[in-house]
Amino acid sequence: MSESTVDVLPELKQIVGALLFAAREPLSIKRMRKAMIETGNGFSGPYEQYAKATDRQIEGALEELQEDLEKAKLGLDVAKVADAYRLQNDAACGPFVRALLEKNQTMRLSKPALETLAIVAYRQPCLRSEIEEVRGVSVDAVLRKLIDMQLVRVVRRSELPGRPWLFGTTQKFLEHFGINTIDDLPGSGELKRTIPEEGKKQTTEPFPEMEKDLGEEQPSAEAAEDESVAALDEKIKTAEETVGEEV
Repeated sequence: MSESTVDVLPELKQIVGALLFAAREPLSIKRMRKAMIETGNGFSGPYEQYAKATDRQIEGALEELQEDLEKAKLGLDVAKVADAYRLQNDAACGPFVRALLEKNQTMRLSKPALETLAIVAYRQPCLRSEIEEVRGVSVDAVLRKLIDMQLVRVVRRSELPGRPWLFGTTQKFLEHFGINTIDDLPGSGELKRTIPEEGKKQTTEPFPEMEKDLGEEQPSAEAAEDESVAALDEKIKTAEETVGEEV
C-alpha cells in the first residue's frame, strides 16, 4: 500500500476492529500498539500518527467499537479474556454459528474430566495426589487428556519429597471459557484453597456469607465440590453458546 492510495485515514477504532478480526487469538493492547508502531515505521507520513497511540487511547477505541457493535446489532461483541481482547459472535447467535460450522453435535467434557478440571481450576497449583484425594480415584488418564486439550498444564515441581508435579490451568482455559482471570470463576473466593499454617492440614476457605447460627447444618466439603463443578459446567455451556466451538 502506498501513501498516495490513502484517501481517508481510518479511525483508531477501525484499526482496532480490523486487528481483532484478523487475529486468530485474543490480542493484548500491547500487541495492538506494536502493530501500529510497526506500521508507522514502515509507512511514513500519515501513518506515523498511529505509532503514537497510547494504551488509554486504544482502550477508548475498544469501548467505542463495542458501543457501535451494540447499536448496530451486528451479532458481534468485543470480549476481554485472559487480559486480551477478541471479536466473538453474540451468544444469541451461537446456534446459527454452530449450524453453519456443522457443530450441533457438540462433544462435551466427560463428568470425570469436568470434576478434575474444576478441582485444578479452583485449587491450583495442586498435586495429582490432591486431586485423587478429592475424587477418590486415579486421575492419570484424565489429566493426560486435559493436558492434550491444552486446558491443564504442568506449572512447576513441588518441594515435597520426590518433587512431584504441580498442575494448573492454561491461557487457553481462560480464552475458551471467556474469563479474564481465575478470580472470575463463580465462587472462586469461597472455593479456592487457602495457604495452611505450618504444621496444620490443608483446608479450604470457609463460606463467610453462608455462615448460619450454631446448630444449623453447615455445607459439607463434598457439597462445595459439587457446587464448583456445577458452576464450571454452567460456564462451559455459556462459552459454547458464545463461541460455537467444541469443548
